[in-house]
Amino acid sequence: MLRDTFDGVAERYDRVRPRYPRPLIDALARTAGLGPDSRVLEIAPGTGQLTVPLAEFGCRLTAVELGPSMAAVARRNLSAFPRVDVQVADFERWELPAEPFDLVAVATAYHWLDPGTRVAKVAAALRPGGTFALVTTHHVAGGTQDFFDRMQRCYERWDPTTTPGFRSPTEDESATDTGEFERSAHFEDVTVWRGAQEITYTTDEYLDVVLTYSNHLALDEPSRHGLLACLRELLEDRYGGRVTKRYLHELITATRTGA
Repeated sequence: MLRDTFDGVAERYDRVRPRYPRPLIDALARTAGLGPDSRVLEIAPGTGQLTVPLAEFGCRLTAVELGPSMAAVARRNLSAFPRVDVQVADFERWELPAEPFDLVAVATAYHWLDPGTRVAKVAAALRPGGTFALVTTHHVAGGTQDFFDRMQRCYERWDPTTTPGFRSPTEDESATDTGEFERSAHFEDVTVWRGAQEITYTTDEYLDVVLTYSNHLALDEPSRHGLLACLRELLEDRYGGRVTKRYLHELITATRTGA
């Protein structure tokens, strides 16, 4: 499965994946009332991009990560927080503890969970009145947009899954559909916070980021090599070896019914 590919690049993932903006973390903490008494479950924490700032609120936190290498890096990053427990397991098969959580969070990984069961299992993990927090990351138009327009020629040549003529979506076109929470009897009070950040990369840094995306990791070696060479040539020849990428983050929260 594509979601299994991340474990083979855990160190690179930890080094180059963008961290979440502080206003998003603060909004999550306010909504969930995070503090030392909070019991938190994070699903698919990766190497701890969201886990570390959550742990800084002093909460008791259980993180369930599918990949053992990712979990090992997360434990290293969280070594200063003795109230954090990183477990290696598939959340969909993980047995929920008897005591429910005050907050269940998942960042940039919810789409990997089974759409037929994920809402019900998240709800089962929460106490009535508890908070579910979903963090998303979208690649949107902005930054060095001319590069992202031109690079599609590289993808159309080397990646057979590329949509011909693809262009970066705008922020308005990237809104996550919250219908599954609004329609669910398990949740109410669905809210959405949105914020963007731009990060500038050197050629090597940008290619490192690219090599943490599952579809790139799934390419055969000749195609991946050809794609990376094409991107490198474009960046070095036309953009001076620097590119700015725009990310849109969403924080979607919902309250567990039954309080």
